Amino acid sequence: MGMTLTEKILARHAGRKSVAPGENIWVNVDVLMTHDVCGPGTIGVFQEEFGAKAKVFDPEKIVIIPDHYIFTADPKAHRNIQILRQFVKDQGIRYYYDPDFVAGDGMPAPYADPKKTPYKGVCHVALPEEGHTRPGEVLLGTDSHTCTHGAVGAFATGIGNTDAGFVMGTGKLWLKVPPTMRFVFEGEVPPYLMGKDMILHVIGDISTAGATYRAMEFAGQAVEALNMDERMTICNMAIEAGGKNGIIAPDARTIEFVKSRTDKPFEPVTGDRNATYLETRTYDASKLEPTVAQPHSPDRRALARELTDVKLDRSYIGSCTGGKITDFVAAAYVLKGRTVAIETFIVPATTEVDAALDTLKVDGESLRSIFQAAGCTIGPASCAACLGGPHDTFGRANAPLKVIATTNRNFPGRMGSKDAGVFLASPLTAAASAVAGHVADPRDYFDRKTPIGTGD
Repeated sequence: MGMTLTEKILARHAGRKSVAPGENIWVNVDVLMTHDVCGPGTIGVFQEEFGAKAKVFDPEKIVIIPDHYIFTADPKAHRNIQILRQFVKDQGIRYYYDPDFVAGDGMPAPYADPKKTPYKGVCHVALPEEGHTRPGEVLLGTDSHTCTHGAVGAFATGIGNTDAGFVMGTGKLWLKVPPTMRFVFEGEVPPYLMGKDMILHVIGDISTAGATYRAMEFAGQAVEALNMDERMTICNMAIEAGGKNGIIAPDARTIEFVKSRTDKPFEPVTGDRNATYLETRTYDASKLEPTVAQPHSPDRRALARELTDVKLDRSYIGSCTGGKITDFVAAAYVLKGRTVAIETFIVPATTEVDAALDTLKVDGESLRSIFQAAGCTIGPASCAACLGGPHDTFGRANAPLKVIATTNRNFPGRMGSKDAGVFLASPLTAAASAVAGHVADPRDYFDRKTPIGTGD
């Protein structure tokens, strides 16, 4: 019997010829990631269970990347970073992206020069940039959106602090092999459609519990046409359907991307043609429309054109789901030559993306200048308001606002106030809505003839 892509990766990392859904197996871990929110808790578990002076299983295979609560005066947030910094020093961990401009209990210094600090920004965008995500590997992280990294053909999933503490000490984890649901997107990708629309359509189709502890494999002509940014967006939100992991088979584009980011060897894996899938759903991408998830759940799907009577207070374009280079290029095509009608926040996911705002141009004008001319407010690279954060977090909804956002989750209180309403949408839809002041269909503000998310 053949195996799916997820099953083959897990079998390899369990030292077995084959595995089947429902089996519990010991898996060897290639990369463990943690950040400033969960890192201190993970370290606490590790030290309690293995000893205060115990050493991690491999300092080369642990990535620690503060990204959530960085640009804040909150002393507890700063203390978390200090805990990480000391642990990294004690353990000799190589891959630590320190926001060393955060000092004491005061506010961070003005946005640091990325050439002078190792600070990167959002873990799920920074890890691929730095070559930590590779095909055929097992990557675990203390963040539910670790499933993002399945975009390169890896098994990637989020785990809790207890599991992470165990992995930190042993390099292994006891996992149940998930059955695989396959989502096939056929047809051409229309110019107005983005990966965010595709995954919101799926979640609206199967619900937030429709893929609970299942692998979500994405395939088909339309998925193969997408660039890596867009593939990451799709895999990122597998967790919003309850998925154990999201994954896309590696192809030539994947290999080229990964090799451009690392010289570490890796061995791509593809599923067997005779693999058994729990379920296969097929969509025609050419017939999909700009999609929005209404408050307060990612599966409250509606078409953007059906919500034009919904007035908005804010537009937020950023996060690991919507703060990548492709996302800002998309927003720039809508915002160029226009002025926003509501406050609009631009939050690059990483310092690399932030730098690209100055170097990448649309019709001869840099992305940053387009956003500034449109009246947007641009913040420093970080998770910012995606997870709410301390009260002084950039872009946080501190009142019962209606926000359209390119983020990945819209439960009550997710971006701050529990009374705020968050509408999830693509960067094209979020930008169009910023101009309109209400939920808007980007097709009314966008005349590009080719899709943005299919180029490199």
